[in-house]
Amino acid sequence: MATKSTKSLGASQRKELLATLKARFDENMHRHEGLEWEKVRSRLEEHSDKLWSLSEMEGSDGEPDVIGQDAKTGEYLFVDCSPESPKGRRSVCYDLEALEARKKNKPEASAVELAAAMGAALLTEEEYRGLQELGEFDTKTSSWLQTPTDIRGLGGAMFGDYRFGAVWVYHNGADSYYAARGFRCMLRV
Repeated sequence: MATKSTKSLGASQRKELLATLKARFDENMHRHEGLEWEKVRSRLEEHSDKLWSLSEMEGSDGEPDVIGQDAKTGEYLFVDCSPESPKGRRSVCYDLEALEARKKNKPEASAVELAAAMGAALLTEEEYRGLQELGEFDTKTSSWLQTPTDIRGLGGAMFGDYRFGAVWVYHNGADSYYAARGFRCMLRV
């Protein structure tokens, strides 16, 4: 992972990350049909500050890849495409409020704050379901999802997984955490 205080990558780190992203892009064309790597690379170079966020996603085993492009803004959508919820982001509760509310056995961090620190955001339910159309993700794990404020206000939070050939979205107390639950991010570039 890149040094968090600088939020930038050196030339060799940028080159290595771009090579990793290109290889993943080429190996998974079904995730981004009709998109061209050279245009994605060019956009990354124009917005080089986003490379640090992608490095953080990669460094926590997220395996970020392009899954589409926003038709209105032209932004490329990078999402964690690791088969299971990223290993480096598990055993976290939902948000800071939930973390602070725990009296005993607190996890080290929360999903919302870790995602924000990486410069990314948790997937929404719609984005998570869209990701699942590109493959089978979270067949043994689960991932926290952005939770509507009315549900969060009642103490709950949402998570999703893929079981029995279907995408499932559930709820749990926001302060809960499990070794098999992490979170996936989206980064717009």
